[in-house]
Amino acid sequence: MPTRTKSAKERPSYRCTECGWQTAKWLGRCPECQAWGTIEEYGAPAVRTTAPGRVTTSALPIAQVDGRQATARSTGVPELDRVLGGGLVPGAVVLLAGEPGVGKSTLLLDVAAKAAGPGHRTLYVTGEESASQVRLRADRIDALDDELYLAAETDLSAVLGHLDAVKPSLLVVDSVQTVASPEIDGAPGGMAQVREVAGALIRASKERGMATLLVGHVTKDGAIAGPRLLEHLVDVVLSFEGDRHARLRLVRGVKNRFGATDEVGCFELHDEGITGVTDPSGLFLTRRDEPVPGTCLTVTLEGRRPLVAEVQALTVDSQIPSPRRTTSGLETSRVSMMLAVLEQRGRISALGKRDIYSATVGGVKLSEPAADLAIALALASAASDTPLPKNLVAIGEVGLAGEVRRVTGVQRRLAEAHRLGFTHALVPADPGRVPAGMRVTEVADISDALLVLPRGRSTGRGGRTGGQGAEGEGRTEEGRGAEGRARGAARTAAGRGEGRTPATRRTARTSPAKDSPTAPAPREEEAPDLWAEGTAAPF
Repeated sequence: MPTRTKSAKERPSYRCTECGWQTAKWLGRCPECQAWGTIEEYGAPAVRTTAPGRVTTSALPIAQVDGRQATARSTGVPELDRVLGGGLVPGAVVLLAGEPGVGKSTLLLDVAAKAAGPGHRTLYVTGEESASQVRLRADRIDALDDELYLAAETDLSAVLGHLDAVKPSLLVVDSVQTVASPEIDGAPGGMAQVREVAGALIRASKERGMATLLVGHVTKDGAIAGPRLLEHLVDVVLSFEGDRHARLRLVRGVKNRFGATDEVGCFELHDEGITGVTDPSGLFLTRRDEPVPGTCLTVTLEGRRPLVAEVQALTVDSQIPSPRRTTSGLETSRVSMMLAVLEQRGRISALGKRDIYSATVGGVKLSEPAADLAIALALASAASDTPLPKNLVAIGEVGLAGEVRRVTGVQRRLAEAHRLGFTHALVPADPGRVPAGMRVTEVADISDALLVLPRGRSTGRGGRTGGQGAEGEGRTEEGRGAEGRARGAARTAAGRGEGRTPATRRTARTSPAKDSPTAPAPREEEAPDLWAEGTAAPF
């Protein structure tokens, strides 16, 4: 008796819950997104055909479409309006994602209260907390308004029922992964549930002209949890970033159908709630009366907003065979590259055997290459125990050959530094228009940049002093002998004085002495030669 084979309609299919990739058989790892354990079985969809239906709205020439219905309305939070492109557009769906505890619920509750008013009701739906818990937070951050309605629901049909009863102009759902539809099988937060819930809320938002704010979870890697389909469906995707141990929070635009995607909003989280910071540069600086070795300032661009940040470095004698390399707020790979460039191109050999710690101030994360020059100068300043000149900022990308490359937005960076009172800057060649009253020095490579380290302080490990004596004077006992005189004669032969060009100074510092061929090389434990003898700092 012949066996009956399953038709294509009855044959099961498998789909990745992360990226939606489909296959006819189960796999342990998705070939598309490389995720493990995300392939799940689902029933094959029935094949349906759709007949042409009655048109609800006639097509119009694009010039005759009324664009006033898409006018953005302010949320009451200027920093959020900056990222959104002016405010919330009626019918827009915004997805806000961030790590647990970063302040998503606090920010959206504050937005819901400020957006509520006469003729503009706001409905806040919480699926992770009870209504009483949200009320306690509202009392703490002063987010109470008569037009702000609160509902604790996890059922999609109940949420849609609240929309019919309240008729809000703004809906906040915290979070979309906790709401489930009874029509779809699966646990809340699954691929099918998230797609159904998001689709229903998007349809309701477009039909009612109601702006919707959805809270999304993130994975341990920082990506938005759930299928990427959710990011494609919504109009705006915002990323809420920040270190939970710091006060600063950044709202970064990832996708925006109504504005630019390179805007960043700055917020400060405190006991009374969360407030926007219009001038966040002060959070990243440490004001001192006198400069400290191992610190350097730079100007980073967060979107189109320039922020002045401080890079700090500390080098100490290592007590273990493999010296430590610790970073906070900086990319470890970038710091390692700067250490290699300083050792090979800047002739600083004392860094390889020392523990090195580098960090930023205020919890800001510097990832763009424009901070390379500041990182290198901070490391060199810490190695020589010599502070950089006061009111100095360093901007530029440093290549592996030691060259200082141009970066984008140099004029905006210099304008921000000048606004905050900084008078000197190290920049790559051709910086463009320079603010009036600001002195800018163009540097071609790392050797030019190291000339800003002034003389006059002990470098600690090698025992050098910064004396201004000639022919090798101002050295330790070892340097005052024949070796010191030989090196002094070599520097004299190479040329001294204020009139030397940077290239001449680099040659005098790094080339062997022609008049003294028997002059011994410096010992490895001697402090690096970070300045040119007989020359003053450019500033």
